[in-house]
Amino acid sequence: MRRRRNDDRPNVNDEIRSSKVRLIRPDEEHEVVSIERALEVAASYDLDLVEVAPNAKPPVCKVIDFGKFMYEKKKKEKEAKKKQHTIQVKELRFRPNTDDHDLEFKTRHAREFLEGGDKVKATVQFRGRDMLYTEQGEELLNNLAEELDDVGKIESKPTMEGRRMIMIIAPDKS
Repeated sequence: MRRRRNDDRPNVNDEIRSSKVRLIRPDEEHEVVSIERALEVAASYDLDLVEVAPNAKPPVCKVIDFGKFMYEKKKKEKEAKKKQHTIQVKELRFRPNTDDHDLEFKTRHAREFLEGGDKVKATVQFRGRDMLYTEQGEELLNNLAEELDDVGKIESKPTMEGRRMIMIIAPDKS
């Protein structure tokens, strides 16, 4: 009676289906032996036989404490996940006649976002008669990109989407 198990777990002891394996002992000695001999060696050390490289020819098995092995594996995965950084898109909104001081203030925020590794989506919102000043909105976005060219690069140029003009700036890798 074989029980079902999750796929990310390696084969242990009797679950190993190969006739010959490369056995790595706790003292780092290795040799190619039959599965029966490998299980005997593992029993003599009072440890488990764990298949660490099932696709190798012959498969590589280690004599280790299986519980400790799984604990360390999960710990490494958790540490790797902790170091990942997801890129967020931060949005800044402007109007075509945004004041210089407000523009400087928002540019400072955009610089912080880009230095932190996030993308910046700059949006110019046009309302009513503002639609007559689309070139002012484009000029505003281009000035913003010019100010931030040392920390970011334009990912998508200013484009009109309905009553909004949108530009995306990505952080510069160098």
